Amino acid sequence: MASRRVVFLSSALLLAQGAFQATAGESWQLYRHHDRHWHTVHRSIYELENRIALLEANPQVDDADKSPLISGARAQIRVLNAKLEPPRWQWAVPCCYSRKPIRLHQAPTEKALTR
Repeated sequence: MASRRVVFLSSALLLAQGAFQATAGESWQLYRHHDRHWHTVHRSIYELENRIALLEANPQVDDADKSPLISGARAQIRVLNAKLEPPRWQWAVPCCYSRKPIRLHQAPTEKALTR
């Protein structure tokens, strides 16, 4: 009975070690959290977008009544988005836009040559 436990625990340890090696470079993402300011702003934006969606979907409210509310909510969303820091993505490979563009030239056709 004890030998089964030892075999089970050792195999679990070996599997866990292999799983952690598979995520070698990206283990920092497990510990990355946003601060309270980001969560507060993000939650406010989410609530404003839901309010806009409910106003737009309600056919009983006149468009003249809900359009100032919707434009005001969108202005608040822009203000809240400005309070957030720009995202700083960390990629494992460089972005494709950092490469020189590939230029493809079309071969001239017979019509273009006769003109």
